[in-house]
Amino acid sequence: MTRRVHLIVSGRVQSVGFRMFIDRAARELQLSGWVKNLTGGNVEVNAQGAAPMIDELIKRAETGPSKSQVTGISIRELEPDSSLSGFSVIF
Repeated sequence: MTRRVHLIVSGRVQSVGFRMFIDRAARELQLSGWVKNLTGGNVEVNAQGAAPMIDELIKRAETGPSKSQVTGISIRELEPDSSLSGFSVIF
């Protein structure tokens, strides 16, 4: 089953390699979508793929890279989008 989620990750998640961490994890889990920094200091993730892999990405995002400190994740389910392919970091 394909699942697509929109995440807003808050805490110390910018300037700590969080986007690269998510990019690596998403590629490893064979997910499509993107990750980007938001102006308020949060990180936004849009990811799609097999439901167990999405669950794993969320689990990894809750921890983040060693220098990050995640204080919260907002998760919103979205309709799958067949046009999504590959995963990218939006700068």
